Amino acid sequence: MDKNTQEFYDRLKVELDLSTTWPATYLYKFIVPSVNDNVLRVEEAFNCMGAVIKTTKSKTGKFTSISVDVTMKDSQEVIDKYIEVSVIEGIISL
Repeated sequence: MDKNTQEFYDRLKVELDLSTTWPATYLYKFIVPSVNDNVLRVEEAFNCMGAVIKTTKSKTGKFTSISVDVTMKDSQEVIDKYIEVSVIEGIISL
């Protein structure tokens, strides 16, 4: 992980800890290219966690937005999940 990415996650952790009482419901939002198994890979990352997942294809069908509502135990678990899905090619975390 590069320095900028690490700094981003460090800041996010501090913000989450200051603004949230854990455990809490967290809303992830991603955009992925609608190719291969990208959507499935995001869904599998949240498998068995009781997540509510909503997907919407773009007008052209080239991209899919994914919203994941899930209860997380702490800020580090939130960040770990972002890191886990960051390996999916073309994923954008919002």
